[in-house]
Amino acid sequence: MADLGRKGFSHVPERISGLVDLAYNLWWSWNPAVKLVFKQLNPTAWSESVHNPVRMLHELPEETLLAAAHNPQYLRHYDIVMSRFRHELDAKNSWFASRYTHDRDLTIAYFSAEYGLQHSLPFYAGGLGFLAGDHLKESSDLGLPLVAVGFMYSEGYLHQHIGPDGWQENIRELLNRDAAPIKRVMYNHDNQLVVKIPFIDPPIYVAVWRVDVGNIPLILLDTDIQNNDPQNRLISYRLYTGDNELRLRQEIVLGIGGSYVLDVLGIRPSIVHLNEGHPAFAVLERIREQVADKLTFTEAARRVRETTLFTTHTPVPAGHDKFSHAHMDKYFSSYYPLLGIDRATFLKMGDSPTDPPGLFNMTAFALKMSSFRNGVSRKHGEVARDMWKPLWPDLAEDDIPITHITNGVHVPTWLDPKMETLLNRYFSPSCPQWLDQHDSPLIWEMISEIPDEELWLVHTQLKRKLVNRIREFKRRKWVGEGTDPVNVITGGALLDPNALTIGFARRFSTYKRADLIFSDLERLKKMVNNRWQPVQIVFAGKAHPADDDGKRLIQRIYQYAHQQDLGGRIAFVEDYGEQMAQYLVHGVDVWLNNPVPPMEACGTSGMKASLNGVPHLSIPDGWWIEAFNGMNGWSFGNNNHGPDRDRHDAGQLYELLEREVIPLYYTVEDDGIPHMWVKKMKEAIRTTAHQFSARRMLKDYVRMGYDPALRNAAQYRK
Repeated sequence: MADLGRKGFSHVPERISGLVDLAYNLWWSWNPAVKLVFKQLNPTAWSESVHNPVRMLHELPEETLLAAAHNPQYLRHYDIVMSRFRHELDAKNSWFASRYTHDRDLTIAYFSAEYGLQHSLPFYAGGLGFLAGDHLKESSDLGLPLVAVGFMYSEGYLHQHIGPDGWQENIRELLNRDAAPIKRVMYNHDNQLVVKIPFIDPPIYVAVWRVDVGNIPLILLDTDIQNNDPQNRLISYRLYTGDNELRLRQEIVLGIGGSYVLDVLGIRPSIVHLNEGHPAFAVLERIREQVADKLTFTEAARRVRETTLFTTHTPVPAGHDKFSHAHMDKYFSSYYPLLGIDRATFLKMGDSPTDPPGLFNMTAFALKMSSFRNGVSRKHGEVARDMWKPLWPDLAEDDIPITHITNGVHVPTWLDPKMETLLNRYFSPSCPQWLDQHDSPLIWEMISEIPDEELWLVHTQLKRKLVNRIREFKRRKWVGEGTDPVNVITGGALLDPNALTIGFARRFSTYKRADLIFSDLERLKKMVNNRWQPVQIVFAGKAHPADDDGKRLIQRIYQYAHQQDLGGRIAFVEDYGEQMAQYLVHGVDVWLNNPVPPMEACGTSGMKASLNGVPHLSIPDGWWIEAFNGMNGWSFGNNNHGPDRDRHDAGQLYELLEREVIPLYYTVEDDGIPHMWVKKMKEAIRTTAHQFSARRMLKDYVRMGYDPALRNAAQYRK
């Protein structure tokens, strides 16, 4: 019904025209060998495009592409890559197809407000987005029949600039749609598909875009078009507005609009997976469609409930969206009768016993309207059951129907290519296809076969790469913008690649306690200024634009980095995003995490670090409760709930650093290798790589949620 439109590549020779298809499919982004087919065209252009092949192909002169099309060596590599591309995107022989014999027409629709896929598509704010992006990538690798729905944000999220006083400044940058790996969904070959959101007044229109993530289509909704009035154009302008009514319109467009767009595209999903409560209105549109097909509301709601999954990521009540009944009436008054119910029945679906009257709670609504509900770690499952037990007042807490599936990370994306090359050398002789089986714990037992000196060499290379990247970033800022000299220093220009380097990178919210390690400044100074065993700490992360407390936290870190008596050992790297995240989780020596428990629902950044041999140093919260075995990292803090929690946790952190972490790192044998430290690195990889992979996570979702829901959907089709 709809064609995918893209123009501007007539200068690409026919012989290598497959590069255009490859550039528009993010499959290339998690296959290092495939990236070379772009880099080999022109390494400088690849770097200047910030590893964005669409932008690079637009900008490359025709003679460069013609030369490649007549280069036998390049063409051999190109042909191999294209053959692999076509083969791996064939889902007929996938893991899912070989094990599940459902009707081929059954489709899973995955809805999320954000997706972290690649830095050229800034449609994410943090961990939730990267988790959604990894979900799509692994779904492609496993061959799941999944389609995703989200927003095409005009401004993405934000770029971060730290001013001379340490205050975060939010720099907005409009997305250049024509230089990003997104495609307009075209109607009748000539015009981009624009759809009116049904039954909602005043009218809202969305232009439809598509991103290919392997064999998973991600459908993106864009309200920043001339069809809409100025207020409605803002709906998809930026992620997570602070305006509550605008937020409601966002969620109407994502849920109801997203469902309707799928229908226009000829996609009738059998089951729906809601990633957080933001897209929960998709449930309403599914019910409305079935009521229009002559089912009663009760029967339609039952069928929708039995084919809907809901994942919650938020362990605190304040993090759940709630809308006033007045606002609900404003947008849904004409929608109530289409469901075959009255206003009171509709609004009751969003009631929560923990809220004051007059509010529609999106998470409570999603929980009520789903048959499978999960938190994102074992501990978070417990927290969610306790938080939402008032919805099931007659059940014991252990019987509350909210389970858990612990998050995982997409291994091909987050495993550094140098590390992958090393693993290939020692894993492949015994298991040539080890990466296809990376969720097996047996695979990772082979880590012991890697000589310590080789693993240490790769790690030190990645550490130098991180330090050089930070220095180069500050040099370019200095040359290009004439940034304040203090900003150059605080941004990491004095980092030492030989010092023990601790990484702390995440969203700056007060509960994450980024400044905990500064609780005893004199004690910290002794550690960082130790002539023989120095320690340095690299901080990175953004505060939400409306979170002044988070911005003040960044400012304090910046001011510490400014102090001369800390020896240039504290750095704050501004404008943290997906690319810098890669450098950090690969290159630091230790990954630090110290939230106030139990407010860390999971925490995937530590998984990415551990996968690359960077041990985790963390409060026992989120995933670390399940992962820590006493030998693969460190744990501190005992969930002390008293007023001196920060002092107590900081004291334990200092003790660990002084007595265990620092001495272990600097205990070097005669061959120059810290063998006991490398042993810790290997244990981190061995115990976490398989268990906290997106592959394990997706297989859990299939076994526990998707398969039962698809079976229900198959029954309803009979």
